[in-house]
Amino acid sequence: MSKNGQSLKETLRSAFATGAILIALAIAFLIYFYVLGNPVNFEGGNPKGHPIPGNYLAMVYKGGYIVPLLITLIIVLLTFTIERALTLRKAKGTGAVNIFVTNLQNFLNNNQIDQAIASCDKQKGSIGNVMKAGLVKYKELQSDTKLDKDQKLVSLQKEFEEATALELPMLSRNLIILSTIASISVLIGLIGTVLGMIRAFAALAQAGAPDALALATGISEALINTAFGITGSTLAIIFYNYFSTKIDAMTYKIDEAGFSLTQTFASQTK
Repeated sequence: MSKNGQSLKETLRSAFATGAILIALAIAFLIYFYVLGNPVNFEGGNPKGHPIPGNYLAMVYKGGYIVPLLITLIIVLLTFTIERALTLRKAKGTGAVNIFVTNLQNFLNNNQIDQAIASCDKQKGSIGNVMKAGLVKYKELQSDTKLDKDQKLVSLQKEFEEATALELPMLSRNLIILSTIASISVLIGLIGTVLGMIRAFAALAQAGAPDALALATGISEALINTAFGITGSTLAIIFYNYFSTKIDAMTYKIDEAGFSLTQTFASQTK
């Protein structure tokens, strides 16, 4: 792929990430005001009053304006979790990776390079892309009479490294968003918790009888934001570690297949 084409793809992916976050923010505020803050959820139809007993939507609404920010994080988390799952599924390619690598080895042992390249095209995954780049170089080096064996091995290894370097960013893209959510979700939740406790203590500090409504609202705000923040952070950590493990396993398979191809080339080259 040309540099201009690669640059265009990166720009589009960046625009997708930014657009997804902004759309999630808009959806979160719509949910907060028109679903959670629906007057039917409150006594007397007044969102400033008490929630109807047992109405959890109204209880969440009482978490205050930090709630839509936490909802945004959860929507973004779910969006990029789905995006990463689909991307890694595509990167895995078709069929079992172990069988694919074994078939490649058999083709190489029989010096069937063209069949091995065709097998990579059918695999349609990241390991297939890397192996195809290596096999094309492998075929080119077989007919090269100017380079000695060591130079050919270095050239083949370099081709693998470059092909792998092109694939890895695609595998790990947007994981930084998941790790960021894991870090800031709890912190934003704590901001809401502190604001809620400030409101609760302010109600207690009033002269005479404490304002029961303000006290209840403050405590609700504190607890709801804590719950949302911990939930978002927990889910983000789980998904981040899950995808990281999948990427590490795929990277290991790519390295293993590349090493096998290099060793085969070394054994067949004089």
